[in-house]
Amino acid sequence: MRLTKRLIIANAATVIVPLALTVLCALAYLYVMDNLFKRDIGYENYRRLLEIRYELSGTQQSLLQKNPETIEKTDFQTHLQKRLAEIGGQVLILKNDRVIFSSRNFTSIDIAKLTANSEKKFQDYFYLDNVAYNVELISLRLPDNSEGKVILLSPVSPSAANFSNFLIFLGWVFLFSFAVTNIIVSRQLSRAIVKPLRNLQEAAAEISRGNLDNQIAEEGDEEIQELCRDLEVMRLKLKELIHTQLKYEDNRKMLVSSISHDLKTPVTTIKGYIEGILDGVANTPEKKTKYLQTAYQKAIQVDQMIDDLLLYSRLDLKQMPFNFEKIDLEKFITDFVEESEPEMEQRQIRLSLNVDLSGTKIVSLDQEKMRRVLTNILDNSIKYMDKAFKEIRIMLREASTNVLIEIRDNGSGINKRDLPHIFDRFYRADSSRSQIKGTGLGLAIAKQIIEGHGGRIWAVSHGSEGTSILISLRSETNEKNSNN
Repeated sequence: MRLTKRLIIANAATVIVPLALTVLCALAYLYVMDNLFKRDIGYENYRRLLEIRYELSGTQQSLLQKNPETIEKTDFQTHLQKRLAEIGGQVLILKNDRVIFSSRNFTSIDIAKLTANSEKKFQDYFYLDNVAYNVELISLRLPDNSEGKVILLSPVSPSAANFSNFLIFLGWVFLFSFAVTNIIVSRQLSRAIVKPLRNLQEAAAEISRGNLDNQIAEEGDEEIQELCRDLEVMRLKLKELIHTQLKYEDNRKMLVSSISHDLKTPVTTIKGYIEGILDGVANTPEKKTKYLQTAYQKAIQVDQMIDDLLLYSRLDLKQMPFNFEKIDLEKFITDFVEESEPEMEQRQIRLSLNVDLSGTKIVSLDQEKMRRVLTNILDNSIKYMDKAFKEIRIMLREASTNVLIEIRDNGSGINKRDLPHIFDRFYRADSSRSQIKGTGLGLAIAKQIIEGHGGRIWAVSHGSEGTSILISLRSETNEKNSNN
């Protein structure tokens, strides 16, 4: 439920519920009075009483403002007497405390009591012949500067009193039900609004303290749920940002450590050969050329190290964009093998391709990065080949909805304890880093790229017979066939 709708319903309930309860109580009151106590509620008598009081009030204003001398006229006195007689009322007119008109015989004691009672702030009922009357006093100044008083007595009939009590009862019922309804509605709103907001406040406080592990549950009305979702998205983004920052820091440390360790040896070599040239150690053209060629090769090695470090860092931080294309995998691998064969022949390595596919397999590839993967795997295989006949076989086959690329060499194989770690950065199966050229990032970079393609890469050792690197990629051709 939306918050605005809830507030509208709550506001409506605070009015409708008390009114409904008041109506029900009114009906119950009327039923009890009519059927159990056999009492007339006295609406008509009460209405007539109000009408006469309204008319008398107008007469009072007329006397006070316009014609005070009217009280001494017989027509006015008779009119008052007739109107009050309709409800059993009485009238008494005094001039300088002397009776000039009365609707009945009032004793001097009655007159004194009436005058005293009418001047009270809180009047009591006045009783005549065991009948209760309301007393109203009109005081005015006559043209001859004498003091005039008009005392009006309206009977408090039982039926009219019943209706008055009825109205008082309904008033109290409405006020009580209004108060109770407001308390209940306020409590419900507190549960529906205040509690979720308090939980949000606590969640925000936890985030401000750096605790980003507590999931923010969606609760409350739709607007509050939207706020919860937004705060949860913010929490996840902050957590991801911090994670990325930590990875960035880790990569930075890795780069610094690697540069200081791996680059030190070639840089020292370059420095040594250049110093040899400057100091005249290379005193022949042949020796000088050898020194320069060695320094140049070491510079190329340093450049490759830096490129690999930067590439791995960008891949690890997900800062390297992928340019995916729909590619025929067999054609792509075939082209790669043909491009690589000349170099393999120079190194006296046999490179072959074996395709075992049922048809054309279309995959989403970033061609440049996939070539980098295959190149890194080939380079890694070449480094560990120790046999006279060197062979690398690339095999394509299918498995369910995926296509498998297997690159198998006939090198020295990989020890079982080293197998789980060969895709870790800077890890070499050979314990001696100096004996094997490279950055130790080739397979780590390959893993990052394959995972960026949504694929999987792993290794299988065949002991002394060599090693297989396997790559699994999703085939879009199989997905289309399965959908059809």
